[in-house]
Amino acid sequence: MHLLLVGPGALGCLLAAVLDKGIAASGDSLTLLDHNRERAALLASRGIVYVHGEEERIVPVAATSEPQRVGPVDVVILCVKSYDVAASLASCRPLLSDRTLVLFLQNGIGHLDPYAALGHAGAAFGTTTEGATLLAPGRVRHAGSGVTHLGFIRPPHGAMEPLLAATAAVFAAGGLTVYTSDLVLGRIWAKLFVNVGINALTATLGCKNGELLTLPGAAERMARLVAEAMEVARAEGIAFVDDPQEATRTVCQRTAENVSSMLQDVRHRRRTEIDAINGAIVARGRAHGIATPENELLLQQVREVEMGYGRAR
Repeated sequence: MHLLLVGPGALGCLLAAVLDKGIAASGDSLTLLDHNRERAALLASRGIVYVHGEEERIVPVAATSEPQRVGPVDVVILCVKSYDVAASLASCRPLLSDRTLVLFLQNGIGHLDPYAALGHAGAAFGTTTEGATLLAPGRVRHAGSGVTHLGFIRPPHGAMEPLLAATAAVFAAGGLTVYTSDLVLGRIWAKLFVNVGINALTATLGCKNGELLTLPGAAERMARLVAEAMEVARAEGIAFVDDPQEATRTVCQRTAENVSSMLQDVRHRRRTEIDAINGAIVARGRAHGIATPENELLLQQVREVEMGYGRAR
């Protein structure tokens, strides 16, 4: 099985290290695709540096910026940001066939209807609570272990189920706790609730996750954000996996010292995924005639932060 991992961000680099360990026993192969030619050349020559506690190891990768050099692939693992999904699928399109499975691992829910761009390829979706922090290009810290859920939203065709099972097996051999499930959509929404409550709020307040439980008014605002998302989810017919309010508070406690991915983006003056998270709640709320004032306010606040990137420091 030939796996193609697209996007060497924090999650992409972490999964490349995991897959390298997993394919050592399976005989499968892995290629990493990066749109940035210079960074792809750096990764190909130097490898990925994986940091976990006191452990530090170099993971060799076959990295390229040219899809035409990749050859036939069985599974494409898409680790790009939600706003880069369309462009990444377009670049990978020549590699896709009815024997190719594309696995989407984005935050939010903006990526859940990619079928028109896939042609005859299959689509699977996943969510993970593995913690990853990109320390530098190609250097990733495994910040915390979690659980990964993979599955299909629409009934799969052909060899898609065996391909997903084989991919999950490689992840597991690499050290991840991974499950395949018919309830992956509920899992994606469960993570969305947490991200809705935590990510953008920490990005605007400039605080660690745990501080949302102690800063004046933050916990109450977090609860309102999640409550609005829950109302939208009910209108969408989403079954709750866990209590979203309790789950969000628990994540704040368990990851108290963590810096959310959106706050990391803001600190590095990068585009955030606000549109796929709180923005998606606002958009779907409007479609159902549901008011989401707390999410609308936070969406505007994050956009204002992004607009300020160009100003003099």
